[in-house]
Amino acid sequence: MPKINVYLPDDLAETVRESGLPVSAICQRALEQAVQRVTTIRTAVLDDLDVSELTRRLPSVTPRLVTALTLAAERAKTAGATTVSTGDLLHGLLAEGDNLACQILTAMDIAPASLTAPGTREPGGADGGLRFSRQAAVVLEQAVGEAIGLGHNYLGCEHLLVALTAEPDGSAGQLLRERGADAKATRRAVAVAIAGYAHLRANLQHQPTPPAGILAAVRGELAPLIERIERLESRLA
Repeated sequence: MPKINVYLPDDLAETVRESGLPVSAICQRALEQAVQRVTTIRTAVLDDLDVSELTRRLPSVTPRLVTALTLAAERAKTAGATTVSTGDLLHGLLAEGDNLACQILTAMDIAPASLTAPGTREPGGADGGLRFSRQAAVVLEQAVGEAIGLGHNYLGCEHLLVALTAEPDGSAGQLLRERGADAKATRRAVAVAIAGYAHLRANLQHQPTPPAGILAAVRGELAPLIERIERLESRLA
């Protein structure tokens, strides 16, 4: 049976050894699930775009991301385009407005209202139908990879945002990077925000918190969590 090396931080590797976990079986199962998720999105984005069909095939997509994808498709149709571009995907995130991706941008000192999604058309469409451009298809596949890498069992707007910043050729990624949202910084901000929300939920329980209060609290969590993530990244490097 072929062997694949898995590298872990020293403290995690020691904990795994002490626990006696069946590492091989766990890794096999995790990889099977990851391959299934990537294969599903890869197959789905090659067909004519139907958001309802896409969400049926990808039940883990969040409602906000469904709305963002719908808005992206509507923008492309209005423009008379045959492809949904990365600019359309960014437009969908910004137009939906209440998703975590927008809050991440705000926490990174990039006001969503200051961004204008590019209208540049990207190749990859087909006559008589609407499809994702080649760059947009890569972004959606990468978004699934980002969700898997962060250990999330859902696909949300924040994963799409990270994927947009990481895709090298799309107009949306170029705009975001020019504004300071590169893939590494955005991925780190998403990890920090998710950890911050979990921390807040655990402490606030049923107490309602206004969005501004949540954002301020998440920002308050940034420094120590970023420091911890940087330590882990340096060990992996």
